Amino acid sequence: MKTVELQIQTGNRRGLFDLTDECRRFVSGEGDGLLSLFVPHATAGLVIIELGAGSDADLMAALDRLLPRDDRWSHRHGSAGHGADHLVSIVASPSLTIPIVDGHLTLGTWQSIALLDPNQDNATRAVRLAFLPG
Repeated sequence: MKTVELQIQTGNRRGLFDLTDECRRFVSGEGDGLLSLFVPHATAGLVIIELGAGSDADLMAALDRLLPRDDRWSHRHGSAGHGADHLVSIVASPSLTIPIVDGHLTLGTWQSIALLDPNQDNATRAVRLAFLPG
């Protein structure tokens, strides 16, 4: 198994962070297998989504409607609404698996791999990539 941990600089910005190019480089030349991604954080997740055409903003708006950023949450440390960040896993899993064929991601035309980070309190996120040859 080939593996690497990426450090994604999110600063104090909430949102989606494109991982597609890093994933593409990681599996390039590897043949057939599976790419596994894992984010070891309780307040972040991974998604496959179309980026740059408005879906980014739509996802964040939907997340804020589903999980309002106010003081209703039992988990209350950190910035306002941080308790909602701890429920992000109901919409974005901490892991993804993508088939790799001949060293290429098998994503659809408009699909991208992204880190979903609704938590402005963490400036850096780790994402573990692992290639499992088939």
